[in-house]
Amino acid sequence: MTPVRVTVWNEFRHERRSPHIQAIYPNGLHQPIIDHLNGAGFAARAAVLDDPEHGLTDDVLASTDVLTWWGHMAHGEVSDAVVDKVHQRVLQGMGLIVLHSGHYSKIFKRLMGTTCSLKWREAHEKERHWIVNPGHPIVDGLNEYIEIPAHEMYGEFFDVPAPDETVFIAWYPGGEVFRSGLCYYRGRGKVFYFSPGHETYPVYYQPDVLRVIENAVRWAAPTGSSYRLDAVKSAPIEPLANTAPITGD
Repeated sequence: MTPVRVTVWNEFRHERRSPHIQAIYPNGLHQPIIDHLNGAGFAARAAVLDDPEHGLTDDVLASTDVLTWWGHMAHGEVSDAVVDKVHQRVLQGMGLIVLHSGHYSKIFKRLMGTTCSLKWREAHEKERHWIVNPGHPIVDGLNEYIEIPAHEMYGEFFDVPAPDETVFIAWYPGGEVFRSGLCYYRGRGKVFYFSPGHETYPVYYQPDVLRVIENAVRWAAPTGSSYRLDAVKSAPIEPLANTAPITGD
């Protein structure tokens, strides 16, 4: 069986500028994700912001089944032309996994059609992600919740459309909650937002977080649907009783 092809996109700026973050992710925060996915039988590779076309050339996108996206400090540097191409590929069936501060990325905001704003706080707090959809394939192999020992707080209101499926809700000691794992369907594509992954914490080495990303990639991979995106003048499937020509729009 041909492995699912995954492109792991990372801004890759914090790791190059901050000694603290570089010590946590010496090869970029994308690398532990790639290593885990390849170990799970996927064909994963990296693309980063400073690559030509941000690493998302036509050939790369055409050979990507699922794209993961992490960005934070340089959302505005992402080319609108590249966003257009990624958007079209999602509508055509490419899966998209948006991680942590990628909620403010151009592509996620385009797909959501909202501000994607939220509350936040950096106070080294425990974060507990409760599974609220235990039959969903994204939580396969997990316990009732995922606990991250210290992380950035994300809180409601999260300005996104009502999700097609809510998978996780996070709780924080300060009293906030957050819809931290959300599924959307856009055209033929599937989109999953997952909030863990602040760059100053080793979150992407945590096995259960990596398991969620692995499961999400498997869930978001394209299917064999024959659904068409273009407007098609359609012949009737059954004979029409009224065979008079129909005029007008």
